[in-house]
Amino acid sequence: MAIEKVDLTPRIGSELKLDKATLLSGEHSQEIRRLLVDRGALVVRGLFLNDEELRTVARSLGDLRIGKSKRGSDGKVLNEGDEGILKVSLDPEVNPEYAKFLFGNLLWHMDGTYEEVPPFATLFTPVRLSEWGGDTMFASTYAAYEDLPAEEREWLETLRVMHTMQAALFPAKRDCTPEEFAVWCSYPQRSHPLVWQHKSGRKSLVLSTSAAYVEGMHTAESHDLLQRLMLHATQEKYVYRHVWQAGDLAMWDNTGAIHRAMPYEEGSKREFHRCTLNGEEPITAPTRVEQAA
Repeated sequence: MAIEKVDLTPRIGSELKLDKATLLSGEHSQEIRRLLVDRGALVVRGLFLNDEELRTVARSLGDLRIGKSKRGSDGKVLNEGDEGILKVSLDPEVNPEYAKFLFGNLLWHMDGTYEEVPPFATLFTPVRLSEWGGDTMFASTYAAYEDLPAEEREWLETLRVMHTMQAALFPAKRDCTPEEFAVWCSYPQRSHPLVWQHKSGRKSLVLSTSAAYVEGMHTAESHDLLQRLMLHATQEKYVYRHVWQAGDLAMWDNTGAIHRAMPYEEGSKREFHRCTLNGEEPITAPTRVEQAA
């Protein structure tokens, strides 16, 4: 029997009508994966998953990331948390390693742009909600690409973009110290095609605040292009805004959607637990087919 779902917007986001036992059984895992890629973001209400249950759901959908690390110039390893569960909080007592970076989540981004193979998907459930704000927004980079004029799509497919940590974090913390900026600059940079040719045949825009500049393009033109594309991709028609309730589970396709958290109160104890599914394909540029003379 197919999963009952309700589409939350025409282009992205669906709510699945599943109880906890059915979800944990894994019997619908392949259909959920298909819907995840097709709809970009999925929500299930009223589950109240504990950490072990969250891991179980994640493992039914893909390869759970455990111990994946990022290294700065100091060689420090930032791991993925407790057996694949990362505590997402700005409170350094909850997450002493990542809290100093997570303010960047308030801007539109894609996870793992510093990796050759970015994560496939993310599962996210609240432990403690903010007093106000803190909604999560998702935007379809598949739909945003598909709606561009054909001539522009062809041109964008020829471009590459450099992604950096300082590009991702400086817009969210303009008053950073020189020491903080130096740490951000110590992290790896990665060049990616601006358009991702997926193994499925679909194409998406590779957009994120980490996008520093278009390679080989004048600085001013690069800035204007990346700004214009981000504004295009985050139009209301491509966006689903999730208002969190206790017990929710949200899942999203990190390869075909970007996301952000909306502002919430300063000093908030807002905390989510996150599972990440390892990537399954590198970001590959579309193959250029030369027209016959």
